[in-house]
Amino acid sequence: MCGISGFILRPGQRPETETLSLMCGRLAHRGPDDSGIHCSGPVGLAQTRLSIIGLATGHQPMVSADGRLALAANGEVYNYLELNAELRALGRRTLTDSDSETILHAYAVHGLDFLTRLRGMYAFALHDAERGQLILGRDRLGIKPLFYVRLPDRIAFASEIKALLPLLPGRPQLIPSALRQFLQNQFAGGEQTLIAGIRRVPPGEALVIDSELRIRRHRYWSALEVAPRAIGFEEARAELDSLMREAMREHMRADVPFGLFLSGGVDSAVLAAMLEEQGAGRIKSYSVGYRGTRMAHELDEAARVAEHFGFDHHPLELELDQVFGRIPHSIWCADELMRDYACLPTSILAETAGRELKVVFSGEGGDEVFAGYGRYRPPLAERWVKSILHPGSGGFRTRGQWSGHWSRRLLGPALRAEPEPDRSPFLRAWGETPRGWSDMRRRQYTDLVTALPDNLLVKTDRMLMGFALEGRVPFLDHRIVEFGLSLPDALKVRGHQGKWLLKRWAEPRLPPGHLDRRKRGFHVPVGDWLTGEVAAGVGERLMRNPGVRDWFRAEAIPELVAARQHGRGGGRELFGLMQFAIWHRLFIERPGLAPAPDEDPLDWIA
Repeated sequence: MCGISGFILRPGQRPETETLSLMCGRLAHRGPDDSGIHCSGPVGLAQTRLSIIGLATGHQPMVSADGRLALAANGEVYNYLELNAELRALGRRTLTDSDSETILHAYAVHGLDFLTRLRGMYAFALHDAERGQLILGRDRLGIKPLFYVRLPDRIAFASEIKALLPLLPGRPQLIPSALRQFLQNQFAGGEQTLIAGIRRVPPGEALVIDSELRIRRHRYWSALEVAPRAIGFEEARAELDSLMREAMREHMRADVPFGLFLSGGVDSAVLAAMLEEQGAGRIKSYSVGYRGTRMAHELDEAARVAEHFGFDHHPLELELDQVFGRIPHSIWCADELMRDYACLPTSILAETAGRELKVVFSGEGGDEVFAGYGRYRPPLAERWVKSILHPGSGGFRTRGQWSGHWSRRLLGPALRAEPEPDRSPFLRAWGETPRGWSDMRRRQYTDLVTALPDNLLVKTDRMLMGFALEGRVPFLDHRIVEFGLSLPDALKVRGHQGKWLLKRWAEPRLPPGHLDRRKRGFHVPVGDWLTGEVAAGVGERLMRNPGVRDWFRAEAIPELVAARQHGRGGGRELFGLMQFAIWHRLFIERPGLAPAPDEDPLDWIA
């Protein structure tokens, strides 16, 4: 697990090592164990390394024995042992114990077709000096991030946006449509980020950049290619059992100890059962709850699961000030604006686990893959009404996060004038799906290509890597994703219960009664914190923030604060403005500024 960065220049130019060092330094939190720079012709590569596999021999960037290929990679290729055996049979000789070296050899043998052979989470830059091209590749589901920007003399890339900001020719410029998407959807999706010119490499794609800086897109995987299957319960249960065992066996490959984030829900409990079944032993597990709040937590359930499987369990019971002191650092870590309150406790979990470990397992993806969310199974009448009122996505993802009243009162002229619909990522995804797919499958797909990579996995990667901790997400092994998406609806939902097949398969493995619990989700008591004097302090500072004054109607903020203080809504809007104000300071006004993990958020607004 690492941070990668670099660029390819126009012919005749040579990379500046000081620029590569600057980019690398902005990613140092992702890889504190080692760093390296490689320059060849017009290409410069840099990497900061978190050593997990091949501890002594995995220095990067890696260069092939013949000097033709150079690689900077982030993530894990879980099936590297099997691939290396195949490659050795074809005459390739590995020089390190690192899984990343497999990428070099597999490309040398198979060309771009090698991507279909990889199983894992990864983002990489591979320079083929012989062909004069740079390849930027990203895993199928977008577990690992990768951004790029086209500049007059180069195309640059990095694991995080903050490493690209020093290369921009002037002050970063915002994209109004992306900012509106954040406000209404809680994240901005698609290839365009909030900052003009900086784009995401799409999941399941490789970009091939030639010496003239022309980009050719190569898509090697798409969930659209997953065909629905007619399969019965017994066959599906047996297939799921085989897939989970194989995925867990590969995901447990590491030369360092690993742990588990244990929420008390179904997905992390399933991972606990599989880790114990695969002989992980007395691993460390972590869970989180809150003091001084009315919100229920799952500490007791998590502790019960940990005790059942014999883990070394570490429950964290957090004070509200401790949680919300994470706001500035979590915004800096995320790079991208996203209003997922769960980033805050996740950051504290990551810091705690990162003091002792480099790897933790986490249950992200289980709900998307096996249809656990209630939004996948709405009543027919609700779906029909929403489809009429908000056409284009089958009644799915129709409601904005901001109320119409506060949107009219707070949005500035540029945001109000934006013509692109805020729901455009969902409309595009829905429109891609085959007509023969069920409504439930289309909802799963829409989330798999929007909210999953651009929101949920941003939290999983960036909050953890902010403390040099790798998160492994076995439910997003692409074979399991394909299996879950292909299942008949009747094996996903039965009797208004989601994840039906997964639960029936897991039931014998879990503590008695665990599946009887109602799904709660990973909630954060924002409503208990953003009230009274805190709300007033946030509002007062928002009115002085340059970004807020540029993009919003600051004169309406006192009205918003008053509504919040008197229990008349406004919480999401006030929190979103606060996030934007801090993000604007960190990424637009003062790029390079980095908060400590625990800060007073009010100090960072203005």
